Amino acid sequence: QVQVVESGGGSVQPGGSLRLSCAASGSIFVIGVMGWYRQVAGKERELVASIFSGGSTNYADSVKGRFTISRDNAKNTIYLQMNSLKPEDTAVYYCSADLKSTLYSTNQEYWGKGTLVTVSS
Repeated sequence: QVQVVESGGGSVQPGGSLRLSCAASGSIFVIGVMGWYRQVAGKERELVASIFSGGSTNYADSVKGRFTISRDNAKNTIYLQMNSLKPEDTAVYYCSADLKSTLYSTNQEYWGKGTLVTVSS
């Protein structure tokens, strides 16, 4: 059993900051890439940022320079520091972890249930 749990969402005014956390726990042998996605009702889920175990990162163009993804491999945890937030950043933010449960298992992607971020004055 693997669990992925997000935390840190909430409401903030435009220009403000929030920090999201995501922890993976349970039967984990090794985690590859972890990422943050977001989804607005009626739209497809989109990648916000991702980070590999070695530290390489990718960002959506819309968040470059404002959001920073980081990772603590010892804690199987990633973070998303969101600065200069805009109303269009409002969405449910989901965390994903691509991992192997055992040495011989195949990679599988696990998702959290999401955390709501609302940016409004």
